[in-house]
Amino acid sequence: MTLIKSISGIRGTIGGKVGNGLTPIDAVTFASAYGTWLKEQHPQQDWKVVIGRDARISGEMISQLVCQSLVGLGIDVIDLGLSTTPTVEVAVPLEKAQGGIILTASHNPKQWNALKLLNEKGEFISGKEGERVLEIAAEGAFDFAEVDDLGKVYPNDSYLQKHIDAILDLSLVNQEAIKNAQFSVVVDAVNSTGGIFVPALLKALGVTQITEMYCEPTGHFPHNPEPLPEHLTDLSAKMLETKAHVGITVDPDVDRLALVCEDGSMFGEEYTLVAVADYVLSKTPGATVSNLSSTRALRDITEARGLTYSAAAVGEVNVVEMMKKAQAVIGGEGNGGIIYPELHYGRDSLVGIALFLSLLAEKKMSLTALRDSYPRYVISKNKIELTPEIDVDLVLDKIATKYTDFEVDTIDGVKIYIEKEWVHLRKSNTEPIIRIYAESQTEEKANELALRIIEEIKAVI
Repeated sequence: MTLIKSISGIRGTIGGKVGNGLTPIDAVTFASAYGTWLKEQHPQQDWKVVIGRDARISGEMISQLVCQSLVGLGIDVIDLGLSTTPTVEVAVPLEKAQGGIILTASHNPKQWNALKLLNEKGEFISGKEGERVLEIAAEGAFDFAEVDDLGKVYPNDSYLQKHIDAILDLSLVNQEAIKNAQFSVVVDAVNSTGGIFVPALLKALGVTQITEMYCEPTGHFPHNPEPLPEHLTDLSAKMLETKAHVGITVDPDVDRLALVCEDGSMFGEEYTLVAVADYVLSKTPGATVSNLSSTRALRDITEARGLTYSAAAVGEVNVVEMMKKAQAVIGGEGNGGIIYPELHYGRDSLVGIALFLSLLAEKKMSLTALRDSYPRYVISKNKIELTPEIDVDLVLDKIATKYTDFEVDTIDGVKIYIEKEWVHLRKSNTEPIIRIYAESQTEEKANELALRIIEEIKAVI
């Protein structure tokens, strides 16, 4: 059993002993710690928290534990029920709530669940704030409300439509072009809440030819829920069978978007953001941001327009912080995470779908042709296992020093830009390993670069 306590929340496998898995006691402890922290941040108020969950088997149990823990603290709960991460993020400021909790383990398998914690803006809490929540949990410093001051739970199923309406109201979403394109779309929603939200959005956009795969929100994932090529063979086959234009898949909480081309090939998770950014920049020129482990293609298309690209440390909180600093018009992560601040500062597959289909409708080309129109890069992902006596920071410093003749970024590990290639070395926060990501214009060259750096690391060690 596994329980991971981090600054952004708590995630773990269901069951086991207290403190070793995400047991009911752990769910209550961390919900209570978050509620206590929220009351510290907003003293002398009528407190309100928005809750939503993906379709995991354990979701209803965890939701009830979390909701009633907050009620016990005197906090009202707006319960969205089956929802998505971006929908909860949209709902928090609209409800004028002081925070939100999303119950999802994102792309993790079905035995996992998690509490993801939001602030009053509907954005993930900061590292410092997360540390305070963990501190409160460790101390058990909870002061529950007396009987007359208990909170209440208010079910609210209106946010599916409110989220879709907010997307349709965006000036860059071209409903007319999408409707006229008469797209045929296949959706794989891995039997989670994307099965509710994605078809509803497509219909609202005017798409009438929708083939639904695994769209029943049962929580029984038919394949590994992370939207990687090796997990999408059914979707690929269905694209060929139906001769559809677009294949869409999302992870269980609908904050990562991957696309499949008309020939069954992968559009590429890295290129979801590149394509959407291409569309946004063509209409509203401005800065872009992605994390250090994302493809260089976003930087290329941004700088080709004479605009500014910035790289952020890995992690959505860091990307959002950099986007605000750079006043970016679009940003995100190379795992299919689209952050469009015109709507909200959070990864949102639904707005990603609407913007991507607007681009495709206006371009009037196939997905394969669109993909081939962008700079082509391939990322090689590797790791080196470490022993406890190795000083990882010293190793990374020595590698950075060796490459001082090149552009080197040290905001998150070490990233070295070598002409059109790059390599990113970073220490894992959860495992005794160094992750080595290398990107080049072919898989062979990316692997060669990664292996070269690995040999240099081993020489230093």
